[in-house]
Amino acid sequence: PVLGVVGEQKTKPTQHSVQVLRSTGLVPHFLACRSQEPLDNTTKEKMSQFCHVPKDHIITMHDLSNIWHVPLLLKAQGAHKAILQQLNKPPVDIDLSSWDERANNWDKFENVCKIAMVGKYTGLSDSYISVLKSLQHACLATSHKLEVIWIEASQLEAKSEYENPEKFIESWSLLRSAHGVLVPGGFGDRGVEGKIAAAKYAREADVPYLGICLGMQVAVIEYARNVLGMSQAQSTEFNPATPQPVVVFMPEGSTTHMGGTMRLGSRRTLFQTVDCITSKLYQKDTHIDERHRHRYEVNPELIDKFEEQGMQFVGKDETGRRMEILELSGHPYFVATQFHPEYKSRPGKPSPVFLGLVLASTNQLDMFMQGKHAKKTQSPMPSPTKS
Repeated sequence: PVLGVVGEQKTKPTQHSVQVLRSTGLVPHFLACRSQEPLDNTTKEKMSQFCHVPKDHIITMHDLSNIWHVPLLLKAQGAHKAILQQLNKPPVDIDLSSWDERANNWDKFENVCKIAMVGKYTGLSDSYISVLKSLQHACLATSHKLEVIWIEASQLEAKSEYENPEKFIESWSLLRSAHGVLVPGGFGDRGVEGKIAAAKYAREADVPYLGICLGMQVAVIEYARNVLGMSQAQSTEFNPATPQPVVVFMPEGSTTHMGGTMRLGSRRTLFQTVDCITSKLYQKDTHIDERHRHRYEVNPELIDKFEEQGMQFVGKDETGRRMEILELSGHPYFVATQFHPEYKSRPGKPSPVFLGLVLASTNQLDMFMQGKHAKKTQSPMPSPTKS
């Protein structure tokens, strides 16, 4: 820390932390010190003396313009060499040229992609950290700055117009200002009607939409109500007695025990056709493997009705009874997945459906798809993410 009045870096808090650590029997070999500015040499020498850690093992982790600079900062201080030496391992040269390019480009992007995140935990952005990082990965790949517009789903609901009209108007104004809409996963009925309203807006206004897990289920509920004419369509998660259950509890699950009843881990999704946006984004003709975390699913008894009205379930599980991916015919980009694609997104390898959302939101999707199709006809290319 730095005292505002004096402007001097103080080492006492770090000394105390190391002392407490040693009292538990743990002896630190390295100190990674967070600070606003780089540590002074005198500060490092003082910490080395009083914390009994070599000076070259004290790593400064000061504020940077973006997180992509962190690996470069560590390398510049020789952190990788010091760690390998401590572990008695031979030195290894690390090529971080791609990270260097990524970090510098992120600071230079001028075009902005605005994505409305319609959720129920928007007060704590870390609740959606994987989704947020996936959007960043996609924006990096498309040379755009990311601007996330956080929208509390419950503020989009009709009752909010009377209970909190200012928030209602503000939330809808924010939603309409976005280039794309993302509805992430979640549990419980709070804010569900707001998510359904967001899916309806995106569908009718031709705004790019990505729904994940619950985001797929609310898209199905909205479509059933407003296109199929099923006015009482609902998920049995929110109304077990609904007369029109379009989302149901998985048959192999338990409705009485909450622990250990979720469908978890990597599962295979089979493409029903190669003539769909998702297959082209993944550059896969047959199947993909993505991670899951859910208890409810689209009612398989109603699939024919949905597909007759233009909602296509282009990805299904190996039994053909569990819906994994949906797309809307005639929409610029309306994609929803039962799985969680954000779990496999990486810097330099963005999740294909997140990439598709950002591309569609920045009017680049058609050009991208044409380019990928041309390359694929010449020679097969690897998928943007590892299956």
